[in-house]
Amino acid sequence: MKLRPLHDRVIIKRLEAETKSAGGIVIPDSATEKPVRGEVIAAGAGKILEDGKVRPIAVKAGDKVLFGKYSGTEVKIDGEELLVMREEDLLAVIEA
Repeated sequence: MKLRPLHDRVIIKRLEAETKSAGGIVIPDSATEKPVRGEVIAAGAGKILEDGKVRPIAVKAGDKVLFGKYSGTEVKIDGEELLVMREEDLLAVIEA
């Protein structure tokens, strides 16, 4: 299924959480937190400003981003868990 978010919303797929600490200790699944990193799957056209103009979104499909721990709305599409959130909920773009 293809999704197209409206206005200033983006669809994000969470990236897998680290299963090993910096010291080499393996972290069990029950102790890991939800990852706050993800990949943008789709982005809307942009935010509609008060004067009616559309400001384009700063991220595009394929960008790796950081977002708040409790940001967005979780949806399950075709068995895949995705997040839908506004662009303003994104904290940063990860540049490799």
